[in-house]
Amino acid sequence: MSLSRRGLLAAGGAVGALAAASSPAAAHAGHHRVRTGFERLAADGYAPLAGQRVGVVTNPTGITRDVQHIVDVMHADDRVNLLAVFGPEHGFRGTAQAGGSEGRYDDPATGLPVYDTYTKSGQALADIFTASGVETIVFDIQDVGARFYTYIWTLYDCMEAAALAGKRFVVLDRPNPVTGRAALGPVLDKAFATFVGREPITQAHGMTVTELALLFNGEFLTRPVELETVRMTGWRRSDFFDETGLPWVPPSPNMPTPDTALVYSGTCLFEGTNLSEGRGTTRPFELLGAEGINHAWAAAANGLALPGVRFREAYFTPTFSKFQGKTVGGVQLHVHDRTSYDPVRTGIGLLVTAKRVWSGFAWRPDNWIDKLTGSARVRTMIDAGAGADEVVAAWQGELAAFRAVRRTYLRYGGKHY
Repeated sequence: MSLSRRGLLAAGGAVGALAAASSPAAAHAGHHRVRTGFERLAADGYAPLAGQRVGVVTNPTGITRDVQHIVDVMHADDRVNLLAVFGPEHGFRGTAQAGGSEGRYDDPATGLPVYDTYTKSGQALADIFTASGVETIVFDIQDVGARFYTYIWTLYDCMEAAALAGKRFVVLDRPNPVTGRAALGPVLDKAFATFVGREPITQAHGMTVTELALLFNGEFLTRPVELETVRMTGWRRSDFFDETGLPWVPPSPNMPTPDTALVYSGTCLFEGTNLSEGRGTTRPFELLGAEGINHAWAAAANGLALPGVRFREAYFTPTFSKFQGKTVGGVQLHVHDRTSYDPVRTGIGLLVTAKRVWSGFAWRPDNWIDKLTGSARVRTMIDAGAGADEVVAAWQGELAAFRAVRRTYLRYGGKHY
């Protein structure tokens, strides 16, 4: 057998990733070896893609264990006929901030055409898939476990569009970085559906992207897509990201670390208020505040005795976004027991206490909080004086119903709820 230079480069990338996974360093410090969907796809010689014209939906998180991008690896491999890349919010190479994308361009590294999926769905996105000439679309993006993180709705929209265009769809799995144990929070009311929540799932879904793809196909898509999923091996539902042995790449500019992901499904709710959610700091979603807030908020939040977390009085100056260049007061979250920590309950507790201690508290005028929480209930209950326990109790019935549906689509072992 002979290999072209292109084949040798590809083999080096795929084999290097597998070798790194087998090294003693991969098992170092209690980390165990998780093989991603891409690792398994490459190890299988890309068999599900054989004979197909392929396009990839991905971003900077689509990497091998030795941090090569999967597009670069696949493009260099004669076994894959890779024709196109499709970029989500923030773009394929990650050059755009929140609410932005890279547009249509040719990737300098590979020469491949890159198409922009952001804000596109339905027939318009199906037409892009058709125009690209691909037959099979591969999805490989790191999610963070929250309903309002847009990549899972890029997945949904691409599945729907692929079905309309008559394309196959292959989802390569990656870990849920905050574990797959728990579905938490309110379920979206379809009347409030947007790109931060297309379908009725919980605020923290506790699923991987392949599990979500199966859920979307089985429960929500009017026309199911021809779907294949490539699961991980070695991942347990109780695993946090630092237990996987995999490298972390920020999935978006304001998701710098797995610690950010841990709090995000609760503290992102502050996007729906006039408080800073920490954008423009080195600790987005861990730092929250506004002008005029002092030590009283941290004291009130600590008084709730929320499990697994403490709050520190904090002052910071955002470099962009809300309160740019101004010193604001607020809190920093310190999660000391992540197994007992409930991010959604914590987010509600912080909203309740912020409104009680700061007279300047206000919801965003467009009621964005309703889109984030999935209905008007959280906002109206807090406005009516409800406490955190009362608000959380209000969604328990719908949460139990979603957990029952979710159970059908879980593909990894371990305790879950």
